[in-house]
Amino acid sequence: MAERFDAWRGGVIPAVPVPFRDDASIDEESLDRYVQWMAAQRVPAVAVGVHTGRGLHLSEEQRELVLRAWQGGGHELVVGVGVPVSCIMPSSQSQLTERVIRETVEMAEWACREGACAVLVYPPSAFHDLPETEERAIALHEAVAQVGVPTIVFYLYEDAGGIDYSDAALDRLLAVDGVIGIKLATLDRPTRFEEVSILVHQHDGRMCITGEDRFYGTSIVMGAGTALIGMAAACTDLMVELFDGHGAEDGERFAVLSSAIDRFADTTFGTPVDGYVQRMVWALEAEGVIARAGRDPFGPVVDPTDRERVRAAVTALRAV
Repeated sequence: MAERFDAWRGGVIPAVPVPFRDDASIDEESLDRYVQWMAAQRVPAVAVGVHTGRGLHLSEEQRELVLRAWQGGGHELVVGVGVPVSCIMPSSQSQLTERVIRETVEMAEWACREGACAVLVYPPSAFHDLPETEERAIALHEAVAQVGVPTIVFYLYEDAGGIDYSDAALDRLLAVDGVIGIKLATLDRPTRFEEVSILVHQHDGRMCITGEDRFYGTSIVMGAGTALIGMAAACTDLMVELFDGHGAEDGERFAVLSSAIDRFADTTFGTPVDGYVQRMVWALEAEGVIARAGRDPFGPVVDPTDRERVRAAVTALRAV
């Protein structure tokens, strides 16, 4: 299976947002324009319905609309699968575990039918406060992998609902037949990223996938072989250029561009961090990819003045 994804190695997979109108409906015209623009970018795949795309918040009809739009973009699709914690009713621990596994598997089956080349499993936040959290999470990934669709584990920092997996648990997750790699988003823990990267490379064929918007260039140096990242939703060509530049003769260009992208991340991934989805849509607006962007209905309230800060950040990054 590893050879199947050779084209992803050294590549950037944008985690794409959904453009909404202020009334919380999907702006289909902007979505179509975005798909057409992304079709011209040099990326091996696009991640749809992951956190940047508010996948667990969308209705079934909205998920299908978004997936259909991206099916016409010419790229392979990674689809986010999971269960929103807000939909989990109080129940016994065993019933909760069974429901999370069942509904995540059902979503993975749907994604597989719709042509997904891989699924990214949302961190099972519902297991966070239960005993044997890691055992439940491993059982979830084993069940999803049995669907037959290549599976990506998501190691997300705890404040965002992730699980701080132990090395022993990561070893077991990487050993699951069907798991092709781990996406890391530790936010501000480069040391942990490096530790996990070393561990991933001990599993032949598994990919270390960076989702580290806050230290993107550093994560590449630390061993990321692929990127699946929300920051690549806009300025995509520069995110690709940075990955291409690692190990190239022009190390100075890599350093300059890495620093510039870090400054861009300071704006787009500022406080509140989950406001990055709104800011990345504003970045697409600043790039001229879509018309005036509406409000992200599922994220926190973002300071309206951030819109101009994002525009200035895009201009500054483009000037590098």
